[in-house]
Amino acid sequence: MTIKKQVSAKKNKTLNLLLVTGMSGAGKSSALDILEDIDYEAIDNLPINLLPSLIDLALKNDPSRTNPALAIGVDARTRNFQADNILKVLKKIREQDNINLKILYFDCSNDVLASRFTETRRRHPMAKKRPVSDGIIRERQMMEIIKAQSDYIFDTSNLSIPDFRRMLVQHFERVVSDSLSISICSFAYPKGLPRDADLVFDVRFLRNPHYDKNLRPKTGKDKVVADYILADPVFKNNWDKMSSLIVSLLPEYKKEGKSYLTIAIGCTGGQHRSVFIAEKLNETLQDENYKVNLHHRELSL
Repeated sequence: MTIKKQVSAKKNKTLNLLLVTGMSGAGKSSALDILEDIDYEAIDNLPINLLPSLIDLALKNDPSRTNPALAIGVDARTRNFQADNILKVLKKIREQDNINLKILYFDCSNDVLASRFTETRRRHPMAKKRPVSDGIIRERQMMEIIKAQSDYIFDTSNLSIPDFRRMLVQHFERVVSDSLSISICSFAYPKGLPRDADLVFDVRFLRNPHYDKNLRPKTGKDKVVADYILADPVFKNNWDKMSSLIVSLLPEYKKEGKSYLTIAIGCTGGQHRSVFIAEKLNETLQDENYKVNLHHRELSL
């Protein structure tokens, strides 16, 4: 996930509006379902010209909700889809002081998109009588102007459903909190970096329990693996430096207004060293009274 630009908060916002868009098959519908679960009113495929009227209804005709929130799905399937027209409407909406608008763009590699359409036997909306690949290319060209104006870009190519939900909840949960929410993720380098990582630490310098036949079937959650890593002569000095750095940085991120932070810990297999360090860091940050969400990517597969 990349944050395309930082959206400055305007005063007196009363409506949180998320425009959910992107490539067909990249997870837009799933995103709307998740946002609905966290108290957004979700509507898919709304003709963009009806959006101002819907906003008026949300602001005026729902007195029971003091802070209404809408998640609106718009993509190439939308009636009379024209990127330029959509951007004109959104520009007018951004000028209203009582609306906090963010554009969420969901993307995916062409190969994964084609695979998803093949597996589900769905027709691509831009390729009714042509190969799926042609439809993907055409849609990507249509959506490029909106992608360039988006506030958040999420790449779902290698994202599991649980990770997808965790990421959206972390970013858009409506519970207001002045604390820094932290996610710690262990991972294996050969399978790629977590796409939403803010800080990445490589712990492959530690000796690898994988080469001990008794430890290989176990994980970094097991005491024998933990003891093996703790006994590594280079562990203590490097752990002290890493944990001290992280703890010292967190208040600075909070001062800058950051409400969430993802720390990724990587090793070769994502089973032993990264898992142990992630577990130990979780304990350390909880002792510092931070709210922490711990996830072991390779152990959940």
